[in-house]
Amino acid sequence: MPDYTAVPRRFGRADLQVHTAYGDGMEDARTIFERVEVMGELDVIAVTDHDDIGGALEAREVHGRAPYHFDLITGIEVTTQHGHLLALWVEAPVRSFRSLEATIAAIHDQGGLAVVPHPFSLLTRSIGRRTLERVLSIADTTTHPDGIELANPTSAGWDTGIRAVEANRARWGLAETGGSDAHFAEAVGGAYTLFPGHASDDVRQAILNRTTAGRRGAGVPLRQIGATRVALQQVRGLSVTPKKVLGPPIGRFMGRISERARPRS
Repeated sequence: MPDYTAVPRRFGRADLQVHTAYGDGMEDARTIFERVEVMGELDVIAVTDHDDIGGALEAREVHGRAPYHFDLITGIEVTTQHGHLLALWVEAPVRSFRSLEATIAAIHDQGGLAVVPHPFSLLTRSIGRRTLERVLSIADTTTHPDGIELANPTSAGWDTGIRAVEANRARWGLAETGGSDAHFAEAVGGAYTLFPGHASDDVRQAILNRTTAGRRGAGVPLRQIGATRVALQQVRGLSVTPKKVLGPPIGRFMGRISERARPRS
């Protein structure tokens, strides 16, 4: 691991987990990109909507129509049988609900990289320690993840954080990444991956070289986002994500349940 205690400008920042309104995020790609451009703190972002490449491809079209000063990575947050997995640098769908090792192999078949997000978190579908160690013990390295997200402001699992950092450095040796897991434009950059260089190709190579580091940003206070918007995002997640993963009938059913849960004026 390189020493990033004092960070010269030659190191770039990449937020490798951002969600848009194409999925269960609250803002569209253009709104997110305009904020990132104005803030000027990120060199690369990855759009990783749940179980659907469409949001990333749409974001790429938006990104290509303006002279933004940051790069874009197309990705997906795939639901595996064992928890969520980030598929980065992919351009085609990755099927959901397969084993972790089969999903990683499918990502690699596309030339993409696989990163374990919010490891061991108790708050969302996350890959556990036993599953990760089982997969890493497989002789075929094409089934091994490339990185592990060790900076995520939404993670609160008991083993996320220092224990995951210690285990990775002592045993697994995966590239360490950071991502905001942002579902609101204000939250983008709340965690990021530090890497040598500034372009998307640079962060990809840094992941392969294991020369990245996950970092937490200042974060966004709940009052800045607003409790109402947070509640609406949860409702949106209940209606959008099941439809993406399980199909329109389940999505419509969950949507009806979510609608009934809305507060009435």
